[in-house]
Amino acid sequence: MSPKLRRAILAMIAQDGSNVAARLAKRYRVSRQSASAWLSGLKQEGVIGSIGVGRGVRYHLVTLAHVHQVYPRAGLREDEVWREAIAPALHDLPPNVRDIWHYAITEMVNNAIDHSVSERVTVELHRDALNTTVYVVDEGEGIFVKIQRALKLYDPREAILELAKGKLTTDPAHHTGEGIFFSSKVMDAFDIISGTLHFMHDEWGTDMLLERPANAPGTVVLMRLSNDSARTLKDVFHEFAAPEEYTFSKTIVPVRLAQHEGEKLVSRSQAKRLTQRFERFQTVVLDFAGVEEIGQGFADEVFRVFQQAHPATALLPIHMTPAVENMFKRVMK
Repeated sequence: MSPKLRRAILAMIAQDGSNVAARLAKRYRVSRQSASAWLSGLKQEGVIGSIGVGRGVRYHLVTLAHVHQVYPRAGLREDEVWREAIAPALHDLPPNVRDIWHYAITEMVNNAIDHSVSERVTVELHRDALNTTVYVVDEGEGIFVKIQRALKLYDPREAILELAKGKLTTDPAHHTGEGIFFSSKVMDAFDIISGTLHFMHDEWGTDMLLERPANAPGTVVLMRLSNDSARTLKDVFHEFAAPEEYTFSKTIVPVRLAQHEGEKLVSRSQAKRLTQRFERFQTVVLDFAGVEEIGQGFADEVFRVFQQAHPATALLPIHMTPAVENMFKRVMK
């Protein structure tokens, strides 16, 4: 079985474990017996399991490694968490994947240590044949509420927009504000759940904000990465650096995060909230995916007023609908 076929079968099972042999036979134009033989081989390998018999059998990916550690926050060091709990479970992954996990886990654990004021920090890892998923959990006041309070924001949802921009920290003497930004960009999936808000970023650059019933206090950070990812830290860092420089000079801002549920982006105050701290970057890519239209005041404040006040910051709009593009062109004239 080729690595490509093996991965495709595992991905099919991860998505839906029912009627797998028949679906494989149809997709690859082989007999059901051949498809069943592929599944038997993966089962013998120990990477998939099954429940039931005959046509009612359901397959699932087997957990190959599981870590669950609860640490007192006081005196905790992120490098010890990595070395003692996480690295042994990932020792056989490609070097670029291990490097990504080393960076992201130590950054997120350090954030919990320095910012959460939680008594405990929990780290949990699940690894199967396709992906590894890691959770970093604290029991503090919650990241969005903390940022709202520190930056005197009107709504905790505004904290998510500020995090998405990057270069945000409530402790500038000890942190650069880059950890969450770059950790989200190197992962296939990166979620932050805190209070009534759930922020999600995926490998295609999609950012979503969901509201949920209030749960336990604290913050949950979820990170997922393919075990055979070709991504490298170097490539991601270079994507957001100025040419021939090593500074964090470029950001991509999901404009939809400035649009609270039921709102349209029409006012200058919304635009000022969006453009806050843009001047810290040389280039700001404004991703309008998910924004159907914008008002004249909003567009004028972003593309004319801000740009005239900060000519050293280039604004690059992308994924504009015809309505958004028409308003952009109108104010640029």
